[in-house]
Amino acid sequence: MPQSPKVTAVDSLPANEAKWIEFQKITWSDQTGKSRIWEAASRKTRGKSGVDAVAISTIIRHPSRPPSTIVILQYRPPVGAICVEFPAGLVDESETPSDASVRELHEETGYKGKLSYISPTIVSDPGMSTANMQLATVEVNLKEGDKEPEQALDDGEFIERVVVPLDSLFERLEAYSKEGKMVDARLFHWAAGLHFARTML
Repeated sequence: MPQSPKVTAVDSLPANEAKWIEFQKITWSDQTGKSRIWEAASRKTRGKSGVDAVAISTIIRHPSRPPSTIVILQYRPPVGAICVEFPAGLVDESETPSDASVRELHEETGYKGKLSYISPTIVSDPGMSTANMQLATVEVNLKEGDKEPEQALDDGEFIERVVVPLDSLFERLEAYSKEGKMVDARLFHWAAGLHFARTML
């Protein structure tokens, strides 16, 4: 019987046990020449591309349905909650961010599409982390009668995909937040941009 995920302990992580991240003590000189110290977390998995990860904004086109996108729901231990996010993942050592975006979309959602845009390298939380990423837009064109594809999740991945019409995405994210889910900032900002462009400009 499936059970709800939960955090069962939080302990300090010794540096020699950290597989994915490391802490850095950054010494830098400010605009007045004063030497300062900054603490940051850094990924240990950055490959040849120089990009840690990709997030995928999907546009699903269907002959008789409104344009839609895909969000995923998964439990994230650092925040102790189900998070609502873009499909996303790390860029493998030997691949490009563009290739990673198409691969990750298929693995996490089952959908296959064509890359139509890849952003410059952008940062997610520059006050705390060196992590960077690129935002991809992948278009999926469906035909009448196409069945929902099967996900290709790795062992230990528990990801629920949700197809949401673009014109109701902002309201759906607000509803998820009221339910106690945590909405990823990148997804919320993207949805808010669509919403504000439609309602305020």
